[in-house]
Amino acid sequence: MVWFLGLGIGGLLLLVLSLVFDGVLEGLLDSFGGLDGVLSLPVVAGFLSALGFTGALVLGASGAGTGVATGAGAVAGTGAGWLTWKFSRILLRDATAPAPRGEDLTGTSGSVVTAVPADGYGEVLLHLGGQPVKYAARADRPVPRGTEVWVEAVLSATSVLVRPVDR
Repeated sequence: MVWFLGLGIGGLLLLVLSLVFDGVLEGLLDSFGGLDGVLSLPVVAGFLSALGFTGALVLGASGAGTGVATGAGAVAGTGAGWLTWKFSRILLRDATAPAPRGEDLTGTSGSVVTAVPADGYGEVLLHLGGQPVKYAARADRPVPRGTEVWVEAVLSATSVLVRPVDR
């Protein structure tokens, strides 16, 4: 039973090491080319932990022999390793939407927070990626504060060309 508990605790320690040294220890298993992800440290740690703790439980609870305990632990370890691998694949494939860019502002509406003079800059409040963002704004004619505007073009990373919305 001590061997099984040692394997279980060793698997947990390996998991902690893989989390603390994030990727540094992964190079140890890179020599087994073609098994990318299958032999990652979290998968191996899950296998060892489940093998050890299941083997100890079967051995202690049922009084069965070491062979039966090892077989049950191997089945549980394979299941734990497979679940760990599948879960990590799901996490790695989790693609999020691309980050919003300034070019995404063209065609959006906003409101003037600082009046836009005919020959200078004012400020408009726009929504980029669901967040309110203040931009410097130019227009071909004066636009008073509080006017709803459309973005016609992005002039720079911090300024836009706007026109009042005609209703």
